Amino acid sequence: MSDTITITQTGFEELKQELAELQTVAMPKIIARIANAREQGDLSENADYHSARDERDILQARINEIEEILQKAKVTAVKNTGVVSLGSVVTLEVVGKSKKITYQMSGEYESNPAEGKVSIESPVGKALLSKKKGDSVEVNTPAGKITYKILEIK
Repeated sequence: MSDTITITQTGFEELKQELAELQTVAMPKIIARIANAREQGDLSENADYHSARDERDILQARINEIEEILQKAKVTAVKNTGVVSLGSVVTLEVVGKSKKITYQMSGEYESNPAEGKVSIESPVGKALLSKKKGDSVEVNTPAGKITYKILEIK
């Protein structure tokens, strides 16, 4: 990871909330599962014990990752300046398909395309940054070139 991580206040708060959930709910459940599996006897052939330990390791890795992101986070205030920037909510038209899409421009570690959060580091995010309402951008995607027209910026 780089020395600083650009993130919105909302993304920062969501990560803090996820960290608290992992530390206070998920980790105690897994530790209890490990303890329960340990009581079953021979650990060398105890699949539940090994599965729970693997889950604990994955969970601990996520906790460590979130803690590092939060330490390196540079929270950027969202400003509506009329140009696309971190935190902007952008409504686009897919040119030639009359299809509308809305994206929120987010930091790399808070992006989630399924929720409409697109990283400013992604091809779409890079193409949209600093553009204005009415501008068109062309983006190379695995499916080919797609042209978007910016309809609205909030």
